[in-house]
Amino acid sequence: MMTGDPLRDRRPVRRVKASASAPRTFRQWPASIPAVAQVLREGLELRPGVTLLVGENGSGKSTLVEALAMAFGLAAEGGTRNAQQGTRATESPLHEWLALERAAGAPRWGFFLRAETMHGYFTRQESFSTDRDPVFHEMSHGESFLEVLRTRFDSPGLYCLDEPEAALSFSAQLALVGTLHDLASAGAQIVCATHSPLLAATPGAQILEIGPWGVRPTAWEDLELVTHWRRYLETPMRYLRHVIDPH
Repeated sequence: MMTGDPLRDRRPVRRVKASASAPRTFRQWPASIPAVAQVLREGLELRPGVTLLVGENGSGKSTLVEALAMAFGLAAEGGTRNAQQGTRATESPLHEWLALERAAGAPRWGFFLRAETMHGYFTRQESFSTDRDPVFHEMSHGESFLEVLRTRFDSPGLYCLDEPEAALSFSAQLALVGTLHDLASAGAQIVCATHSPLLAATPGAQILEIGPWGVRPTAWEDLELVTHWRRYLETPMRYLRHVIDPH
């Protein structure tokens, strides 16, 4: 589906598809994951604004976000194109199997925020920071995330986020929704993997549900995630009785 006037289309990534180096069969991990196999087989168009990948652990949503970020040229452990240092390589080869279609004249700026590696990102930033830059390690985990949102999420470009809610309270997640909405309104493109029904409710976002079926577009109210949270908040023991021994 084309989006608007192609002459004004400035999406950093229009479409994700298989590169020439992608495997021809889908037996090798992570091509064996249904969602990854579907992207390699059919490609995936990314709309302007916010795209949210929602699914269970192991469904492939974080693998797709990581590969997209790396194929765009962002650091595997988080940050921008200028922060390529890492500690231990754990990423999948999927980024090497992807080719990105970009809009002419689209911004090259990007940022990859992944909860599990932000400690290393903060250390790298402090090693060449100025007196005006925040000292991330002197903040709480949630405060440091919010400071990244305030100081780094301020330009059009591609923003890849992997489960950012891990460090954020309810009110901080609301602030993140506001940030993502403002970025999208200013022309940024955001792809976010999440387990949060709050983030999944971002107004105007494209929601892709990831699972054994592959990738399918859906509405917030139809997400399994939302259904389970509603039922749990209404009657917690409906779920807890399966994991708690009454004796």
